[in-house]
Amino acid sequence: MRKTLILALIFGIVAALALPPVYLLPALWVSLPGLIWLIGRAKSWRQAGVIGLAFGFGLNVVGLYWITEPILIEAAQFWWLVPFAVPGLALAVGVFTAVPAALCWFAPPGLPRLLVLAGTWTIADLALQFVFTGFPWNFWGTDVAIPGLIGTVLIQPAAWIGVLGLTLCIVFVASLPSLGLRGFAASIALMVAWAVVGGLRLSRARPATPAAIVGVIQGDGTAEFASDRTAAIALFRRYLRLSADAVAKARATNPHNLPIVLLWPETASPFMLQTDVGARQAIADTVGPDVTVIAGMLRFGADGQSIYNSLGVVRGPGPLLATYDKWHLVPFGEYQPAWLPMQILPGEGFSRGTGPTTLHVPGIPPVGPIICYESVFSGQIIKESDRPDWIALATNDAWFGNSSGPRQHLAAGRMRAVEEGLPLARAANTGISAIFDASGREEMRIGHGRQGVLVAPLPGRLPPTLFAYWGLWAPSILGICTALLGVVLGVRRRLFRKT
Repeated sequence: MRKTLILALIFGIVAALALPPVYLLPALWVSLPGLIWLIGRAKSWRQAGVIGLAFGFGLNVVGLYWITEPILIEAAQFWWLVPFAVPGLALAVGVFTAVPAALCWFAPPGLPRLLVLAGTWTIADLALQFVFTGFPWNFWGTDVAIPGLIGTVLIQPAAWIGVLGLTLCIVFVASLPSLGLRGFAASIALMVAWAVVGGLRLSRARPATPAAIVGVIQGDGTAEFASDRTAAIALFRRYLRLSADAVAKARATNPHNLPIVLLWPETASPFMLQTDVGARQAIADTVGPDVTVIAGMLRFGADGQSIYNSLGVVRGPGPLLATYDKWHLVPFGEYQPAWLPMQILPGEGFSRGTGPTTLHVPGIPPVGPIICYESVFSGQIIKESDRPDWIALATNDAWFGNSSGPRQHLAAGRMRAVEEGLPLARAANTGISAIFDASGREEMRIGHGRQGVLVAPLPGRLPPTLFAYWGLWAPSILGICTALLGVVLGVRRRLFRKT
């Protein structure tokens, strides 16, 4: 059993090579057949579950190594967490691989087992989005979000079935070679069909006409600005200077006199913009009274005690035109879950906002704001009853360092654009900042660790996608039906053998 677990661990590590930013998709065509082979050798469902746990542990130790980065920034206080954080999280997330592995052991070898594995894997990932505050990071559907045309084609079905539906497709298609040469040929044929379907959707997408000029600002401040007031103010001045550059570019390339809206990253302002007239005046003096700035900030609630991680909409020195409060907070980073018996974070942490919303600000297209971690929650970022025209994502990926973390986070945001059929502007403090159209095409980007601005006509939105209508019900039903089909085929095979 020890050799089996070592092999499962190695297969999991190999599978991690398919994750952003490596995108080595063929690794899944090796690791998944390997996992199925090991499950087939297991003597019980318990052994199969342990094999799945070892596979998930290897996958997530490599895929989540960057978790150590924010701990090292606060090493003086949290140094003792360094040896435990990544292995502990990888083990916890690995449970969601162990369950599908255990369940598919009951299915007969062959197609029934592959279907049960793909369906239950999808349902397990869906549970991962909600259990213990949720951690929907690195779903395998994002493995196909390869930068460039290939990735843009392959992610198109997310408009119907979401990233979880793509995960189901990946698990099934990459597992087919375990059936032999016919399975390998079927896998290739399905990938070709996938690309054809994606290409057809991409060619037929007709977005609306741009209604604004968007400027994305990247200041490249280190994570220490969150606790160093002097550094924070210096970074704020840098954002003012970069904003002036963005406005100049926007005015020079705006023949139709479209409204100009600038997007700053998460917590870009060290000042409480809700109450600080001087800070709002500084922004207005820099960009002009007719330019709208959506800036990351902190704000106090009406009780004067609760504090929110927010976005504020500034136009001129007057009161904020709108605010949005982050509601999907980072556990142990922004708040401490109530179920944890020991106190790790000082104080109470941030308060939660009320959920997805659409900001209707006069003069700019209706916008769906999201902050940082919220962008990884498929189907939970848009208020569908009040559909916006675009998504504004503000984040501060400086906490992740120059690791795979910012690249994985970027891929998740790109998937949200496709799922919702909405253009997405992403402002990240240290990068990667980018603008995606409603089909997930990358219009432009600023790489990691650079200062700069992106200025472009805001891409138009598409009609509501199937996923926008159905949300997480789409991959849920698909996962359940796929698993049930595997069960039915398995029962039928056993009955046929008996007769």
